[in-house]
Amino acid sequence: MGTGSFWWDLLIAIAGALVLAWLALVVALLVARPRGGQLKEALRLLPDLLRLLRRLAADKTLPRGVRVRLGLLLAYLALPIDLVPDFIPVLGYADDAIIVAAVLRSVVRRAGLDAVRKHWPGSDDGFAALARLTGMNLP
Repeated sequence: MGTGSFWWDLLIAIAGALVLAWLALVVALLVARPRGGQLKEALRLLPDLLRLLRRLAADKTLPRGVRVRLGLLLAYLALPIDLVPDFIPVLGYADDAIIVAAVLRSVVRRAGLDAVRKHWPGSDDGFAALARLTGMNLP
């Protein structure tokens, strides 16, 4: 079943694939989001998190894969287009915080807690909150 025109069928197929990919990413955000009051905590930490990401991405001692991941995250955060539009309640404003927390979890697994602690620009309480958000185990 199609429109009879190759180009219209192709355009409809591409649009459908993009919608499905977007829905899959929204579901992934819902699964990865911090629970309860942690989402508000993540939003409060966002300025320190951005400075942390920049510092980690510039650290030449970290594995290249970690720096590339952080660079891509910073590029995503700089884009004016969000994965979830801001008019969607709760997730609209929180998608950046959720994505940052998910990437930091992977950075800690690969680079280690000491690297993250070394570059943390905020307070000790802020770092403890970051640890809770990302699932880091503090000594």
